[in-house]
Amino acid sequence: MANHNLDDIDRMLLSELQSEGRITNVDLAVRVGLTAPPCLRRVRALEEAKIIRGYHADIDPVALGYAITVYAMVSLKSQAEYALREFEEHVTALEEVRECHMLNGEVDFILKILSRDLQSFQEFLTSKLTVGPHVDSIKTSLTIRTSKNLPGVPFEGK
Repeated sequence: MANHNLDDIDRMLLSELQSEGRITNVDLAVRVGLTAPPCLRRVRALEEAKIIRGYHADIDPVALGYAITVYAMVSLKSQAEYALREFEEHVTALEEVRECHMLNGEVDFILKILSRDLQSFQEFLTSKLTVGPHVDSIKTSLTIRTSKNLPGVPFEGK
């Protein structure tokens, strides 16, 4: 699996686990047409190959008081590797930043940020993000609604 040569059963396992990460091994085996022991071996092999990176609960941020989702487009003063790494290390330590992606083009990074309200976001922006290493400019967009938010990867025929 080091070369990611996945057969149809591996793809079915991944698709089922992506849809329902808490499924029991026995139920998973039934869904993909295996018995439990080879199913478990395959899942463990997918985990060892780092194709399955982990398992987590999909938690509603609004239910925990995070009503605001903001996307921030960050441009740095320098695109030297040390500057990029220093900025990445800075945002890694910021709990409000849930995603950080380096981009190709005018903007260097896009961040997904959760905040409790606009005032909390403003405080985060001015006291934690704009003071980050090598930050030149930040443009933000507040989400109004989310119509699609799927984790994982697409599986054909699903």
